[in-house]
Amino acid sequence: MVATPLTAPTHDEHQYLNLIRSVLDTGAVRPDRTGTGTLSIFAPPNLRFSLADNTLPLLTTKRTFLRGIVEELLWFIHGATDSKLLADKGVKIWDGNGSKEFLEKRGLGHRREGDLGPVYGFQWRHFGAEYEDCDADYSGKGVDQLKECIQKIKENPTDRRIILSAWNPTDIPLMALPPCHMMCQFYVHLPPPSDLTAIPKLSCLMYQRSADLGLGIPFNIASYALLTHMVAHVTGTDAHELIIQLGDAHVYRDHVDALEVQLKREPKPFPKLRWTREVKDIDEITSGDFVVEGYDPHPSIAMKMSV
Repeated sequence: MVATPLTAPTHDEHQYLNLIRSVLDTGAVRPDRTGTGTLSIFAPPNLRFSLADNTLPLLTTKRTFLRGIVEELLWFIHGATDSKLLADKGVKIWDGNGSKEFLEKRGLGHRREGDLGPVYGFQWRHFGAEYEDCDADYSGKGVDQLKECIQKIKENPTDRRIILSAWNPTDIPLMALPPCHMMCQFYVHLPPPSDLTAIPKLSCLMYQRSADLGLGIPFNIASYALLTHMVAHVTGTDAHELIIQLGDAHVYRDHVDALEVQLKREPKPFPKLRWTREVKDIDEITSGDFVVEGYDPHPSIAMKMSV
């Protein structure tokens, strides 16, 4: 097969589009857990998105569900594991994995519908705590990794252990879905000592073991960019760059036609993030504390989620 020439990356979004083109042209045909089938490559070159000047890399070659991204991230930050909390806000992205049928297939039929187990937010805020159910109070239990990351950025910015991990092998059997975006590391770029007015910059490197390029990755890019902006806001740093390294980067077979449509579109400028108030504690951030300005994407493209 002759690969289609890739677009020169004059816009950060071209990296994403070029990756999809590469997978469609050269990906191996592989079975997968959902039974849908994928085209897959392993460990492609990383994706790098500038966050400077309050840029939010929200993909523009199709409309991305911004409200869903915001509500899910805040749900993670609050350590929540009940998918019904999102569904009640009209964000139903976890409904399939929280259904009674899916939980029973995972051997978790004793849980009530919507109880996803110790997934992302639980690991971020209560790593190592014993999971009971999604309604229990875990205050003060386990390791609050997010709080520790924020403290290190403020007090020990050159620490090489500013890491947030969702991968906990002990808890994997208890999760409705093991984490796809497994961990991230924050890095503080310190200004030269001679520049007393410069503000430190904050970058984030995220590793994702399993990457659904059609539906999942647009969410993940925007979510970790927004998380980096939030952490920068509460630590007095400037968001600088998001780097994403993927493991199994795949396109579901039933997304191919939709992605071919998307590949014909030219990216538009990314929107900007503007804070409406100063917030010192990440737990106090709400969806009303910031606005996304200048988002003018191409129309939505329907793709089915494989569960």
